[in-house]
Amino acid sequence: MSYADLSQVRLYYVIDGPADAPALVLSNSLGTCSDMWARQIPTLSQHFRVVRYDTRGHGKSSVPTGDYTFSQLAGDVAELLDHLNIDQASFCGLSMGGPTGLQLALDHPQRVRKLVLSNTAARVGSVEGWSSRIAAVTENGLENMASGLVERWLSPAYRAAEPGLTQVLVDMLRRTSNEGYNGNCAALRDADLRGKLADIKVPTLVISGSQDPAATPQDGQALAAGIAGARYIELDTSHIANWEQPDAYTRALVDFLTA
Repeated sequence: MSYADLSQVRLYYVIDGPADAPALVLSNSLGTCSDMWARQIPTLSQHFRVVRYDTRGHGKSSVPTGDYTFSQLAGDVAELLDHLNIDQASFCGLSMGGPTGLQLALDHPQRVRKLVLSNTAARVGSVEGWSSRIAAVTENGLENMASGLVERWLSPAYRAAEPGLTQVLVDMLRRTSNEGYNGNCAALRDADLRGKLADIKVPTLVISGSQDPAATPQDGQALAAGIAGARYIELDTSHIANWEQPDAYTRALVDFLTA
C-alpha cells in the first residue's frame, strides 16, 4: 500500500496506468473511498496515469481532528501531486470531490489541466442540513445510518436490480470514521463557491444525474452556466452516477479528457 505523509495528513493512494501517460486524479464522494472508482479503472488506465486517493478522514487515510475546509482538501491534492512529481493533472471529483476540484482550480490553477465536476454543486446542501447531519452521526454513528444514506445515493431501480453492488457502498460507508465524515461535513457546511465560478479558467465538464436528490440537475446546470465554456451532460442516475452507469460515465470522461 502507498501512503504520502503530507504537511497535515497521511493520504492513502493507488496508481494505475502507464507512468508516461497524462495524469488523472479521482476524488471520492463523502463516505466512500478510492474504491468507488473501481468500475472506471480498467478503461481509464488505458489512457491515463490514474491517481486515486482516500480524502482525509476516509478509507485508509488519516483522520485529523476538528473541522476541515476545502482549502485544506485542495491543498492535500496539490501536496500529493508534489509527492508524486506530477506537475499537472486532470481532476475528476464526485459529490464532495467537486468542491475539492473547484478549490484546487482556484488555489492552484497551474496544476489542473481539465476539470470534471460530477454530481455536485458550488453550494452543496445548506448550513442547517449539514449541521443536522453532523449531529445525527455524532448521536447514531455511520454504522447505523449507512443503509438509509445509501438510499439517497442510488435510484430505487438500481438498488432493486443490483443489491450486491448496493451493499458494497453500504459497507464502504460503514467503515468510514464518524469523526472524519463529520470533519468533511463541516467543509460542505461552510463552503459556498458560487461567487467564484467565473474565476475557473480550465476546460470543465459537469455531469449530473437526472434522479439525484443531493446535487440536482438544476444544481449542475447552474454550475456549468457559471464556468465559461463548461460542458454539461446528464445521465439517468441518482447521486453516485459512476456506479449506476459505469460505461456511459467512463465514456464521457474519456471523450472529454482526450478531446
